[in-house]
Amino acid sequence: MQSNARGRARIGILISGRGSNMIALADAVRNETIPNAEVAVVISDQANAAGLLKAGERGIETLVIERSGRPRAEHDREMVTELKARNVDLVCLAGYMRLLSREFLAAFPRRILNIHPSLLPLFPGLDAQQQAIDHGARVSGCTVHYVDETLDGGPIIAQREVPVNKDDTAESLSARILVQEHQLYPEAVTLVLNKDVIGSKP
Repeated sequence: MQSNARGRARIGILISGRGSNMIALADAVRNETIPNAEVAVVISDQANAAGLLKAGERGIETLVIERSGRPRAEHDREMVTELKARNVDLVCLAGYMRLLSREFLAAFPRRILNIHPSLLPLFPGLDAQQQAIDHGARVSGCTVHYVDETLDGGPIIAQREVPVNKDDTAESLSARILVQEHQLYPEAVTLVLNKDVIGSKP
């Protein structure tokens, strides 16, 4: 993984909402749980994303690049330009709710990560927690994976299991999985930055 002149990997984080995983990553960088790294920028496609304020409170540069009414390729091109201008080495999606274009993927080959609230390849896409409950799963969890052109289908970096209780709702299961997401994502980023993982295709 590349790094800047000071030897610190520069991370760009994309959000669409509250940004709780962004906060987990930013705090892990700050306390050096993710060593030798810095969050270069947080970009949101939604101007009212709560995570923007939280990033600003941590002294992180924020940008809003709205996608409403724009072709995906045009929107992604602008994001790539801003990320490249800040010498970003690794892009982390943290509740970013839009599929990336081929152009974006080509700009950061094997340098884009996402976290998903299920044990992929099970239950990709939206409402993964409800999917797990509806299918009677006894175990769910979360997965950090490389992003490719498929929906939640890129090579897996790390996973963590969470039991599904008989009385779980989507909300209660989501809350327990989220606790594990906040631990797993920084661990996976550290693995990638240290080149300790190649990733496995499910």
